[in-house]
Amino acid sequence: MHHGQHGRQTINILVTGHRGYIGSVLIPDLVKAGYRNITGLDSDLYRDSSLYSHPLKIREIEKDIRDITIDDVSGYDAVIHLAGLSNDPLGELRPELTYEINLDATRRLAELARKAGVKRFVFSSSCSVYGASIDVELTEDSEVNPVTTYAKSKYFAELELSKLANDNFCPVSLRNATVFGLSPKLRFDLVVNNLVAWACSTGKIFLKSDGTAWRPLVHVNDISSAIIKIITAPTHSVFNQVFNVGNNENNFQILEVAELIRNIIDGVEIVFAIDAEKDIRNYNVSFRKFMETFPDFQSTCTLENAIIDLYECFKSIDLIMDDFEGPKFNRIKCIRNLQDRNILDSRLRWNTELKLQAM
Repeated sequence: MHHGQHGRQTINILVTGHRGYIGSVLIPDLVKAGYRNITGLDSDLYRDSSLYSHPLKIREIEKDIRDITIDDVSGYDAVIHLAGLSNDPLGELRPELTYEINLDATRRLAELARKAGVKRFVFSSSCSVYGASIDVELTEDSEVNPVTTYAKSKYFAELELSKLANDNFCPVSLRNATVFGLSPKLRFDLVVNNLVAWACSTGKIFLKSDGTAWRPLVHVNDISSAIIKIITAPTHSVFNQVFNVGNNENNFQILEVAELIRNIIDGVEIVFAIDAEKDIRNYNVSFRKFMETFPDFQSTCTLENAIIDLYECFKSIDLIMDDFEGPKFNRIKCIRNLQDRNILDSRLRWNTELKLQAM
């Protein structure tokens, strides 16, 4: 990789899923970091789910990652692969689609990228690959135990990428902790964002589980910074590696998060769902490897500050429960709504004629 300010501008980067929750934060960060040649590729399923407007000044291609050709990946130095079906309920909707998109299309994208001479391939994986684990500090060498279709698809994709590593192709998988924090394409199914949304719109912090499960949390801005670090790192330090991405200070029990929100937002109370039970997705993750590889990495965003940012944003747009529990911002309901209207087919592909009418 080229280094220095001048070098940065000459790196060509392709970002898949650039209009998603992480992507719409990453793109402005890349531009701010001095990258000039960025292309985004996204099927734009959530075109109507923006929390606030965010003009992206980059070249954009609207395309499904299942349809990638070698031309789509030619001429790039790095691919940042964020695109995918990104949560558990969506994963269970039609498990075979999750494998088709998160596993098969990822493998094919990487094979084509390698063939086209792309040097570095950064894959957005997930700490959910650890699944139901006993409370020890999970490192990248710990046994994985993915319990959901989504988590399995991510883990199998990591294995496929690893097989493609060679002297000219450097894959890196980032096992992201549970992300939180403001983004134009906010995901409301993620625990911190979800609890603040409930608190803000109903005055109640609504827990669907008993709150004892551990979750490693990471701010979306930190994920973005971590990705940029991985792109610029010398090959030997990241070659064919897996990194947990998060912050050792941010391993929380869900009830602790709820209490923090209660302390920040006046007059809200914590309420448990009637059928609240233990959440089997329980993991306590160590982020030491990333910190040792990038000792100068500074996490900038505290959970408290993020809660305040989310709260202020939700208040300013008068967020109501129907918004985030309904098709406007809820990913799975958004997709079901497009399918009910026949704009999207059962394989999550656009019906071209109807889509144009709907725009």
